[in-house]
Amino acid sequence: MTELLHVINSFQKLDEETEEAVKKYFVEEKFKRNEVIIEEGKVCDKVYFIQSGIIRRFSIDESIEVTKWIYTDNQFVTSMSSFFEQKPSFESFQASEETTVYSLSFDDEQILLSYPLFSSFHLKLLRLYLSKINEFHHQFRLMSAQQKYLYLLKSFPQIIRKAKLKDIASLIGVSQETLSRIRASIT
Repeated sequence: MTELLHVINSFQKLDEETEEAVKKYFVEEKFKRNEVIIEEGKVCDKVYFIQSGIIRRFSIDESIEVTKWIYTDNQFVTSMSSFFEQKPSFESFQASEETTVYSLSFDDEQILLSYPLFSSFHLKLLRLYLSKINEFHHQFRLMSAQQKYLYLLKSFPQIIRKAKLKDIASLIGVSQETLSRIRASIT
């Protein structure tokens, strides 16, 4: 819980009452390696904060799993359109290793949003995430596979350290063999 409160307070300093509410409504959960956390076609009713572990976001394209992103420690994870609009998710999320999270249900989020300081944090976090997603998609689609790998290495080193090679290869859109060549060329 310390990590979660630290991240929230880095966006918006909370008072004691709001911190106690966060401690009350965020619940610790553990997922086993390869356990599906959010399933395509089902409504996502929680947002997760990764205390430790790694979660892969993917979809199925022509019977092939395509990794869309890899989340690591101290990041928030949810199927945004599914959670915020309470409609079926078009993607799945899976623990790539044993993962511990703090989860917040949709209903409990509504309660926490009645706390002005939590609401302020929520707005600041959403603005940052939307900005970063927009920037990422603009830049990433224009990069070569090697540039994508170098970008991940520089900006998201935890992904490179912790994720499976097949998932990194899928994320940057190459085979594992091509990823091995890219890695060999830059070391």
